[in-house]
Order: sequence, then structure tokens, then C-alpha cells
Amino acid sequence: MTAMSLNLPGLLMLGIGYLSLLFLSATAVDRGWLPRRLVRHPAVYILALGVYASAWAVYGSLEFASRYGFGYLAYYLGVAGAFLLAPVLLVPIQRMTRTHQLASLADLFAFRFRSRWVGTLMTVVSLLAVLPLLALQIQTMGQAIHRLSGSASPALLALGFSLLIALFAMLFGARHTHQHARHDGLLAAIALESLVKLAAMLALGGVALFGVFNGPADLQSWLDGAGHVSQTRIAQLDPGQWRTLLLLFFAAAFLMPHMFHIAFAETLDRRTLLQSSWALPLFLLLMALPIPLILWASQRLGVDEVGAGAAYLAFGLSTSWWVDGLAFIAGLAAASGTMIIISLALSGMMLNHMVLVAHPPIAQPDLYRWLRWLRRGLIAAVILAGWLFYRLVGVHHDLSALGLASFVGVAQCLPGMLALLYWPGANRKGMVSGLSVGVVIWLAGLWVPLLTPYPGLVLLPPGLDVLAGEPDWYSVTLVALAANILTFILVSLATQTSTGERAAAEACSVDAVVRPMRLPLAAANGAEFKQQLAGVLGADVAGREVERALTALEMSPLDARPYALRRLRDRIQANLSGLMGPSVAQDIVDRCLPYQHDGPVASEDIHFVENRLEAYRSRLTGLARELDSLRRYHRRTLTRLPIGLCAFGEDGELLMWNDALAELSGIAGEAVLGAHRETLPAPWNTLLGQILAAPQERLYKQPVSLAHGERFLTLHRAGLQGEQGEDGGHVILVEDHSEMKWLEDELIHAARLASIGQLATGVAHEIGNPITGISSLAQNLRYDTEDPALRETADQIQGLTDRVSQIVGSLVGFAHGGRHVTGAGFTATRMQEVTEEALHLIRLARSGDDIHYINRCAADQVVMGDAQRLQQVMLNLLGNARDASEAGAQVIIEAVPQAAYLHLSITDEGRGIDPEVRDHLFEPFTTTKPAGEGTGLGLPLVYSIIAEHDGHIDIESPPAGHAGGTRIHLWLPLYREGDEGPHEPDSDR
Repeated sequence: MTAMSLNLPGLLMLGIGYLSLLFLSATAVDRGWLPRRLVRHPAVYILALGVYASAWAVYGSLEFASRYGFGYLAYYLGVAGAFLLAPVLLVPIQRMTRTHQLASLADLFAFRFRSRWVGTLMTVVSLLAVLPLLALQIQTMGQAIHRLSGSASPALLALGFSLLIALFAMLFGARHTHQHARHDGLLAAIALESLVKLAAMLALGGVALFGVFNGPADLQSWLDGAGHVSQTRIAQLDPGQWRTLLLLFFAAAFLMPHMFHIAFAETLDRRTLLQSSWALPLFLLLMALPIPLILWASQRLGVDEVGAGAAYLAFGLSTSWWVDGLAFIAGLAAASGTMIIISLALSGMMLNHMVLVAHPPIAQPDLYRWLRWLRRGLIAAVILAGWLFYRLVGVHHDLSALGLASFVGVAQCLPGMLALLYWPGANRKGMVSGLSVGVVIWLAGLWVPLLTPYPGLVLLPPGLDVLAGEPDWYSVTLVALAANILTFILVSLATQTSTGERAAAEACSVDAVVRPMRLPLAAANGAEFKQQLAGVLGADVAGREVERALTALEMSPLDARPYALRRLRDRIQANLSGLMGPSVAQDIVDRCLPYQHDGPVASEDIHFVENRLEAYRSRLTGLARELDSLRRYHRRTLTRLPIGLCAFGEDGELLMWNDALAELSGIAGEAVLGAHRETLPAPWNTLLGQILAAPQERLYKQPVSLAHGERFLTLHRAGLQGEQGEDGGHVILVEDHSEMKWLEDELIHAARLASIGQLATGVAHEIGNPITGISSLAQNLRYDTEDPALRETADQIQGLTDRVSQIVGSLVGFAHGGRHVTGAGFTATRMQEVTEEALHLIRLARSGDDIHYINRCAADQVVMGDAQRLQQVMLNLLGNARDASEAGAQVIIEAVPQAAYLHLSITDEGRGIDPEVRDHLFEPFTTTKPAGEGTGLGLPLVYSIIAEHDGHIDIESPPAGHAGGTRIHLWLPLYREGDEGPHEPDSDR
């Protein structure tokens, strides 16, 4: 035993000071005193994984190295191998735990094998396996205190430290109710412990290399000389034992409760987990380097302690108090971190799979507080159980016996984990049978020597007699694992797998994607979810859990889409799984939020599968990746198809709503996917219902009122039934034929007007003779009477017949597409007289009496033109102004000379002209009047006549300075002395 260099008060101050540093660091992080970027740096998570380096890494490795030399490296190489396989081993486990909110190994096994009793069994096995490891941590603290201070009651001092560690775990590890909540303060403290124990171990290695030896050269000289004898006395592991140790520590890397908790229950993202595949082995390599240096330095100094004493060789490196303090702090940091995380992990497992199974949380008045204090009590119970195991059992055994018993027990879960990942055919009966057989062999072979003075009962089956004489841990490991695996396989093959297990196997399998069924729920929306869960969870907890799930999914509580409700149900179950375990959560959700099985035959939820494939896409390889690329290409083709497309399942649930249909309808696909057809917004529920119920597969040009006006849609329907019983349904194409419908209507209208024009031409020819007769009779009447009144009447009849002849002639000319002969008969024409005559004729129609006409044309304003044709122009323009004006409005005619032209304007106070129509008013058959009231020929005739006069016409609507109305501008050549024909326009015009 080494000389005491630290008294008890100094040792207590050192230990309490270190634990106070942990409290301070965790508090600083939780209160936000440190920057978030630093606290959540990947290095913090990777260092937290260093909790694997427990007291075994500080003391147990020295003991193991003193017995088996470099065999101690198996402890570090095994975990390095597990993390090097992170992409195919750890990442799939992380994906499952994140997706389904699984916080422990028991949660994962209970979820995969669909049994609460499987979770209970895994909890019991984990507790039995970890108790020796927990006792190992406490034993190292007690022994270290005893060796340094000579205290007669190291167990009580170790209990005091254990209670402080339990307090830390309760304060910073059980602060949140949900087990998947982020524990930044806790992780930062564990990362700090990893740095402390690494720094302390490297410092101890430096003391050994440069304090005991004079550097590497002196060490090599000693190894080649005097040290060679010491090395030859150390036994060497045979290859079989090496491989078995590597397997044990490989399994411990992710099956030990504390390692599972850090790697999967805490918020370690995928990228950080992949980075840890090289960073954690590097950390452990640095931890392993000082072990042989300390061992060789002890041998150089003549410290010849074997058995349990070899674990504490570091205390004999120097008589300086600070060297012993480094060895003590290294062990305390390693032991405390392991105890904290083990207690957290086991308390969660015991709560979910023992306490809540025996006493379900039915209508607790404050469920969150109840669960939180239950977990805190279980944390203290776990640490107290470890201390009791140390006092009753551990003091009689060395660290190697305790550690190997723990690692062999945890390894019994390895076949179940590998089957969970890679064998969908494994079932609950096979797993439970295999695990039970392996655990019984393990308990009989390694726990019996721990609890009694008798040797372990190692049963070697025939053919394995070669294991006789081998260490118990080696024989028990091989026999237990072989029996475990063989029983697991045989029972699974001989028994049937339930439907629930097959569904869970698809969720857990590395290469499979969950394919849930599309079933309706009894609850209609999120508000009803709260009501139905309130009976079990209480109104407050039910409301908070539903709101938490709604927020995570960005859903409205009134969303009634079946797909959205299924997502909400799954999310609530996952959240409750993180709160109280998957078994209890599934029971609560199945009871309170049941599916309806009395409807149509359920089919696979294709949209859910699509979403899962999108999330899983980056991890697909080989043929699966190629098939997924083909799927994405076809999905993109349908989504971006320039024709509207939607698809319905056989139960009427909407499965697809592409971009073109979203643009046409104004309804985003995300808002309606998963909804039933009858719940779609109008008019789509009715329209799509018509095509789905119609006997024919096409509905042609259905009128639909949408937000941007009336549209005419053509719908095509096709069935999706597969040839081999695949899910069916219907796909519907929606084409917008509105423009085609309008064009057809215009063509029909144009054809109708053309036929009217042809009829008018024929009628005009037939009218010619009666008009000529009327004109002759009027002339005869004028010459046959001396009565002035009759003469005036005859003159008016003669004038009107001449006007009719001119109109008919213009109509015939326009119908034939020709132009009037320009210049013939053009004379000096007073526009005031033309306008007054047109107004006189307008008033004769008795339809414009309520309109006030103001003629501001001067008497001396004379143009070159045909008075009859210009009168027709004014009649058309004034008639249009009249028709556009309300009763009591004014129509103003003005004329102003401009250079060689007379500028006339006709301004009304009507409703104005649509800009889209204004540019086409001079085209034939374009009209602003309702159907049946206008032919669209008036303005084209006006334009033709003005063009014959070498004039110009323009439309201003609304006029400058006016809120409404229309102003027609005319430019006609002014009459000049000597003019004999139409005037050529200025180049300015």
C-alpha cells in the first residue's frame, strides 16, 4: 500500500470542489451564461460520448494490463469498431429512436416486438447487467479514498459522494418530463468530465514517462533490459479470448444503458454521430496511452501489487500530493459521469416498463410533476442499489470480475438488436426465449461466484469440451451467446409473427420503409383529440400534448383531413412514448384515439410512404437509390404536368393535387392532400364528385365559377386498379377549355353576323326598288300640290329616302369588303349643319329625349366632304354617346381648327370603355353593347368613311381630367378656296 499523501479533509475538499465545478458548469449552461454556439458544438456531444471511459478506463484497465498485458486494449478497440460502423449500425438505431421517440433499449425492444413485457424483461436484464458496473464505480471511489487517506469508513464516504452525484443527476437530468428533451447542462458537465479525466490520465502518463523514466529512450532501454523480465511474467490472451473481448466491448458501446442514452436519447444529430466514428476512437486512444506507461513505471519503482491492488498503481508513482490528487480526480471524473448517466437511463427504463406498467397514469391531477418526481426517486434508488451491491458483493471481488460480469450480461442483448435491424422475420417469442436462455447461463456462470463463495456453474455442451480450463467469463460468453442465438432463430422460425410485429419490423428494418394503412379515425379534429385524451391524461396534459404535436406538424386544430389526423395521432403517440414509454403510450392512444375498421377496405397510405422516402432518400444506395430516382422523376412529371391532375383512393381520399390544378383552383396541394372528396372547397367537391359518379369517363366544358371568373373545364377520369391486386382509385385530368369555348362562341357570332351581312346585302338590293318608288312619289307629290306643308313633307320624304339609299349603299359596300370611291361628290360642308341634322334625326327616334346635347360647332367651320356620309358618322357617334349615357347626362360636340384640319370632339359622361376592348373597337363585330343590341359594324363604318375623307379618328376613355366618360376625336380636312377634291393631310398628322 502506498504511503498516505492526502489527509481526509483535503481529499474531501478536492472531491467536493470537483463536484461543485460540475454543478457550476451545468448551471452556467442551463441559465444561458455561455454562448449557445459553444454549448451545442459537436465537440461537446463527442466528448459526452467519452462517458464510456468509466472507472474501468482509469483503474480497471491497469488491473487488466497487469494480468493480460496489451489485452487491456480490447476495451478501447471494441467501442472503436462499433463507432467505425456508425453508418450501418448506429445511424439506423438513431433514426428509429428519433422517429418514434424511443429513449432506451427497453423502449426500442418493446416497440419492435410489440409487447410491454418485452420492455420489462429488457429493463430487468439491463438492471442486472449494470449493477456490477455501477458497483465497480463506487468501489473505485471507496478504495481510492481508503488508500489516500487511510479512512476506516471509505464505504460511508463513497456513499456521501454517491448521494452528491445522485443529487446532480436529479437536478440536471430529471428537470424535463420528456426523456427526449435536450439536457444541455448535463451534456456540458459530462463533456467537462471527459476533458478532466483525459487531462489527468495524460498528466499521469507524463509523470510516469518523464518523472519515473527519463524520457522515451530510458523507457526503451529499461524494457529491453530489466523490464523484460517483468513483461514475461504477464500472461497473454489467446486469439479466441481477444476476439471475445472485442465482441463484448463492441456490444457495450451501444447496448450499455448509459451509452445508449448519450448516443440516441440525447439530441445528437446524424452528422455529429458520424463525426464521432473517428473522434471517439481518437479520444479513447489518448485515454489508453498512459496505461502501460503507469504500469511500467510502477514496475520500475518496485511497486509489486497484484490482484485488486494493481488497479491503483497510479497512486504509487510519486510521493507528491498533486500526483495522487490527479489519480483520484481521474477516477472520480470517470466514475461520477458513468453513475450519472446510468442512473438517468435506468430510471427512465424502470419508470416506463415497471412502474407505469404496474400503475398506469390514469387521470393524475398533475401528471408531469408526478412523473418527474417518480423519476428522481428512481435515480436515487438506482445509485443506492449500486452502493448496496458494492457493500454486499463488490468488496469481495476485483474490478475485472465485476466489469466482465457486467459486459457479458449486456452482450446477451446483442442478438436481439441485430435481429431488430436486419431480420424482419424475428418475433417476440424467439427473442424472449433466446434472451432468457442466455441470461440464465450468464447468471449461473458469473453471478453465482459474485453472490456466493461457490464457483460458477458453467455447462459445456457436447463438442465444446475444448473450453474446459478456460476462464469462466470466456466460456460463459461463448456458451450463453451461442445458446441465445440458436434458440432465438429456432423459435422465431417455428412460431408465427403477429401483424403488429411485422409492421414494427418494417419500421425498424434498415432497408424497409413503414407502410401504414389508410384508416379513418373516430375523432374528427384536433379539438376532439384533446377531449378523448383528457379522460386518461387529464384535461391540462391532454391539451398540452395535442398542442405540442400540432405545433410540431404546423397543423390547425380544426384540420379534419384523415391523413392529417393520422399524422397527428402518430406524433402524439411518439411524444407520449418519450414521456412514459412506447408500451404505455400505445395503450393510451389505441384506447383513446382508435381507428375505425368498419369502413371500406384499408389501403396503404401512399402519401405517408412518399414523405418517408423523401426523408430517407440520402441513405439509399444501389438499386434502391436508382428506383427512388425513377420514382422522383415520375412524381415530378405528374406534379409539373401543365394540365390539372388529381388522384383519389378507393375510399375517396385525395392522394395527389398537382401544381397546375393548384394554380387553376387557387388551392395549395398541402392544404387538401389527405382530405375526402366531399370536404374539398366548392365547387371542386361537386365537380369532382360528378366525374367520379358519372357513367362516362369525360365531362366536356363544364361551366365553373372560380375566383378569377367563369371557366369552362373538361374532366377526364381513369381507373388505377392494378393487375395483381394493387391499390386502386381514380386519377382525374382537368383541362381549362375556357379560351376555346370563347373562341368558338366568337366564331359562331361572327358566322351569324356574316350570314346577316349576306342577308342584308340581298335585302338592300330588294329595298332599292321600293325606295326608288317612294322617292318618285315624293317628287310627284311635291309638284302636284301647292300646299306648303305638303311640299315640306315631300321634301322630308325625299331627303329620308336619299339617306336610306346612302346607308344601304354603305352597308353593301362594307359587306363586300370594298371601299367607297374617294373624292367623288366632295364639296364644302358645314359641320354645324351636319351635326344639327344628325341631332334632329336622333331626336326623331324619341329615345334620346332625356340626354342634353350641346353643339358648339361654329357656322363658319367648313370641311371638304360628303355631307350624307359625314352625317352617318355623326349619327353613329352621337347614338353611341347616347346609349352610353345615363338620363340627364350631357353630350358635348366641339370643333376647333388645327392647321389644315378641323378637330371635332364628342364627349359623353357615360361608363367609359374597357381598355382591352378600346384597341379593337374599329374591328368588325367588336361591340361593348349586350348581345342582341349591337352588331359591331357601326364604328368600322365610321372608320371607313373618315378614311375616305383622309381624316383621322381616335378614342380617349376616360378623357383627361375626367373620372369617367368617353371622348371621340375626329380630324377632317378644312375647305380651302379652289379645292376640288379631298385634301391631302399634313405630314405632321
